[in-house]
Amino acid sequence: MEVAGALACFTRPELKVERVSYPVISPSAAVGLLEAIFWKPEFRYAVTAIEVLKPIEWISVRRNEVKSVVTAQEVAALRRQPGRRYDVEKDRDQRNALLLRDVAYRIRAQIVMADHARGVPEEKYREQMRRRVDKGACFSQPFLGCREFSASFGPATEAVPIGRDEELGVMLHSIVYRKDGGEEYRWFHAQLHQGVMEVPMVPLGVDQVAMPAGSAWRADGPGPGGA
Repeated sequence: MEVAGALACFTRPELKVERVSYPVISPSAAVGLLEAIFWKPEFRYAVTAIEVLKPIEWISVRRNEVKSVVTAQEVAALRRQPGRRYDVEKDRDQRNALLLRDVAYRIRAQIVMADHARGVPEEKYREQMRRRVDKGACFSQPFLGCREFSASFGPATEAVPIGRDEELGVMLHSIVYRKDGGEEYRWFHAQLHQGVMEVPMVPLGVDQVAMPAGSAWRADGPGPGGA
């Protein structure tokens, strides 16, 4: 399918203070878009390629954000104590964000069946997904990295990817959510070949990419608000 929007921010997770977007939508963000349209526990999406349909353009914006992330422990405390409140005015901060503007992508993905649904044909879900895309149906409004950057979507057109070759470096492939509430990041070497970024099915090993200490801020510590 194809997605487009006026603004987008696919935040690099290794940068913790001010948002800096990847130059191209990441596979994990693409999966989020697909799941907003159609999702079932019987399968998952595996993005195989992303085609960039419009030139990569940047815009710098100052935004109001909160300085911390509400943890599961804090949510539990708020539920136990109805009189307890979170004062957003005291936690608010103004930060710069380097965003993408006027973006359009063609996302190519496969459906991978879960272990408990091996006997179900994947064509069943693939056709349901195609019908929903054709009708413009979704479970929740798809967005481009941040919820305020809404995305429009539709079936693939004859649009041609931009003729651009570029080494994009190490990019976020996917996020593994552990049962203890923590997160593990998976990476891959991203490259644009004539506007097409191929995504490997298997990301780099955990010992092949080093993350800065304390980088998993979304799970257990302070960091920029939002996703």
